[in-house]
Amino acid sequence: MDRMNFLSFLLLCLTSVAHGNKANKHKPWIETEYQGIVMENDNTVLLNPPLFALDKDAPLHYAGEICGFKIHNGPGGSGSAQFEAVVLDRSTGEGLVRSKEPLDCESQREHSFTIQAYDCGEGPDGANTKKSHKATVHVRVNDVNEFSPVFVERHYEASVPEGRLFDRIVKVEALDADCSPQYSQICFYEIATRDVPFSIDSDGNIKNTEPLDSKRQRVHTFWVTAYDCGKRRAQADAQVTVTVKPSCKPGWMGWSKRVEYTPGSGSIPLFPSLHLETCEETVWNIQATVELQTGHIGKGCDRDSYSDRSVRRLCGAVRGEVDLLPPPSPAANWTAALPTLPSSDSSLVFSFNGSSHVAVVPDPVVSGVSGNHFTLQLWMRRGGTSTQPPSSQARNYRKEEETIICSTVKNDESYSHYSLSVHGCRLSLLYWADIAADRPVKFLWKLEQVCDSEWHHLSLSVQFPSVTLYVDGVTFDPARIHDNGAIPNPAPHQRMVIGACWEPEEKQKEILNNTIPEGNAVRFVAGYRGLLSGVTVRPGSVEPHSVVECLYACREGLDFGDLETLGSGMKVHVNPSQSVLVLEGDDIESFNRAVQQVTYRNSLRFATPGVRPLKLSTSLRCFNEESCLSLRALEGYLVVLQPDAPQISLSGVGPHLARPAPEFEGPHGVPLFPELRIVCSLSHAVNTAAQGMEGGALMSDAVAHTLDGCEVQPLGEELNPEKEELLVDMEAVKERGLDIINTTAYIAITGAESISVYEDVLRSIHYRLAKGSARFERRFRLSCSEMNGRYTSNELTLEVNFLHALDSLYHPSHLLASQQQFLHPSHHTGELSGHTLPNPHRNSVVPGAATVIIMVCVGFLVVMVILGVFRIRSIHRRGEGARGGDKEGSSQWDDSALTIIVNPMESYESQMGISADTEGEGDEEEEVADSPDDGSDDQRIIIKKDGRDATRRY
Repeated sequence: MDRMNFLSFLLLCLTSVAHGNKANKHKPWIETEYQGIVMENDNTVLLNPPLFALDKDAPLHYAGEICGFKIHNGPGGSGSAQFEAVVLDRSTGEGLVRSKEPLDCESQREHSFTIQAYDCGEGPDGANTKKSHKATVHVRVNDVNEFSPVFVERHYEASVPEGRLFDRIVKVEALDADCSPQYSQICFYEIATRDVPFSIDSDGNIKNTEPLDSKRQRVHTFWVTAYDCGKRRAQADAQVTVTVKPSCKPGWMGWSKRVEYTPGSGSIPLFPSLHLETCEETVWNIQATVELQTGHIGKGCDRDSYSDRSVRRLCGAVRGEVDLLPPPSPAANWTAALPTLPSSDSSLVFSFNGSSHVAVVPDPVVSGVSGNHFTLQLWMRRGGTSTQPPSSQARNYRKEEETIICSTVKNDESYSHYSLSVHGCRLSLLYWADIAADRPVKFLWKLEQVCDSEWHHLSLSVQFPSVTLYVDGVTFDPARIHDNGAIPNPAPHQRMVIGACWEPEEKQKEILNNTIPEGNAVRFVAGYRGLLSGVTVRPGSVEPHSVVECLYACREGLDFGDLETLGSGMKVHVNPSQSVLVLEGDDIESFNRAVQQVTYRNSLRFATPGVRPLKLSTSLRCFNEESCLSLRALEGYLVVLQPDAPQISLSGVGPHLARPAPEFEGPHGVPLFPELRIVCSLSHAVNTAAQGMEGGALMSDAVAHTLDGCEVQPLGEELNPEKEELLVDMEAVKERGLDIINTTAYIAITGAESISVYEDVLRSIHYRLAKGSARFERRFRLSCSEMNGRYTSNELTLEVNFLHALDSLYHPSHLLASQQQFLHPSHHTGELSGHTLPNPHRNSVVPGAATVIIMVCVGFLVVMVILGVFRIRSIHRRGEGARGGDKEGSSQWDDSALTIIVNPMESYESQMGISADTEGEGDEEEEVADSPDDGSDDQRIIIKKDGRDATRRY
């Protein structure tokens, strides 16, 4: 009975407990986020806040207790595998998170996962267990100083020149494999070797503490170590070797102060062996500037040594320009009063002083340049003859206006006016399209070139209302300013002035009466002070840009040999005038190769000899600007040697030209130089000794040349326009682009053209006589030149002889008539020595005018004078007719007993051109002619006469 009661009581208790566990109504509760730390050498994670799970069902058994924690994967996806959570107290819900295996900070420093708590359920079987929400756990692995610093290189080397202190000779570097900043950073370096003249900073830079001496110790070897911030020393020390080099002087090596240039050799390197020595100084930028100073050569550099007009033709400029400042001549006398300066480029330079030096262009010249479309070109250098102006003058140049050209021209029914002026550093063009109706317009340019006292080329193309200005081949845009008549309108009177502008004294009267005062009433104002050259104006369309560039182009300058050889990072820049070349780079070797490629070129075959100063400036930039090298500028000079002078040879002409007088009296006359040949050659020395020959020799090479002028001049008296003239086809000459001046004193043909063209033109020159002109001789001289007379040819002298018939001559002493009996008809044909003779008719005689003929004929005349004295009575007895009769009458003289024999040696000498009228000589032995009638007679007559005997030249 008792046993049955005990079982009933136990069953009741179990039933009541079962009914009590059914009260597990709440889920466990934990924090939403935890931050954890774990050391590399520990597996327990310290959480903040601590891990506790609470259940509101407490203190019920099972339902209010925490049975466990579950870890799920976080964002990284690996947290559940590396960590676990355990319950330390089921009633309090305290838990612990720990790693399953040691963690490595270097491989993964942070971990993230989620954790969830669950209670014990309703009974021991864990039925009806409830879980909390998921909380995020972030765990950071704390580093442990387990690694020592390790040097990147075990051995460091450096070389430094002696005697200097360096901020950094070499830099050492160590690394630490720890993951945290505390243990992975190198806090300081230390030189482990004692008593060395070096120090090291916290960044590993080693420098010397005293100047090093290569003689005392050439090589320094020491050890350095490193410590991380956990004071852990490097695993192994590094060795440093510093080699001390002997003293090094930084600068350019291989500089040659003098450079020679032979004209015609094209381009030559200026610095073939130049290189920069930086003495191991680390530089990251190098810039070198090469300057070639050519301001003293002509108009700033070596240009074509032809006249401005010829250069325009060579550049392909449109013809029709009018030279406003031509060389003084009878036809262009308005520049005669202007002072001129010599110029090495063969151009004429005029000087203006701002007051009295003014050129007034004649009206006939001005009338040819009317219209609203024209191109004005000139060379200008402001400020006079000084090469460099004072610095104050360069900054504050004359503020008052200076007029270069002032012109009023007449159009069809109106007058237009323009003036080109400079004031300060500004260039202005004031233009009236119609001074009676339109308003003036001013075009203004601000240019440094106007006030730098250097030569500059200006080309102003006016195609109103547009204006284009080229300065040294570069175009500049103007700022247009309308002027409402601030200055009085010029009077409608055609006038052009160079170097100033006119202003009548009675200005108001001029405006009211619309007249221009005459005589001394006109005075000039706003005078120009400086130099002008090549001032031309051409009406019509504007000049092409290519022509303007050609007119300014320098034939010499700096250049770079081969741009393809430039190394990486190298830059080269040359200014438009090619007088400044800039090289920039960052590598020493590439820079040295680039400097050696800098060349000087001169495309002129006959370059202007002289000295061109050279300057090389260098700037270096280093990492440490305080100790960077500073190099002084190098100065030298380029010497352009004297070019080989060309030999212009004129040949193929005479020295004598004999023709019957009627041919000269024809409508076309006789050509003077029908077979003229012009050859130009260069003579240069050849070292024949190297070829086994003695001494040296001169070799001559024919070259193609361009002549720029030839002149034909009559010797003695000028041409008599009533009796003689030189004929030239003027139209043919102008079609070839040449200019010609034909006066009684000379014929001048000018213009740059080939030799063949000049040969054709000179061969076409004819000489004509008026009918009845009693002339026997005329001499002409021909010469040619190139480069404005810089090189001239030989002077070719031609003696023209006129052959007259005997029946047309009058001689008072019958000498010419008596002379015929000594001349055999067969001696009249063919060519005499030095003469080109046609076949004359049998009554023609050769007068004693030419050099060789004088020797023969004067001898004949003297013989007949002597014999005529003895025979004159017999001649009169025979009833001879009028003097100067025909040959048949005069040949009746009985000469059977007379024989004249010619000395063969004297005949040979006369054929070689020995003159009979030598000056200052004593008596000369004359030739004695052989008798044509009897060559077997031994009788010889030798006659002498005074060498100063007055002989008539025909």
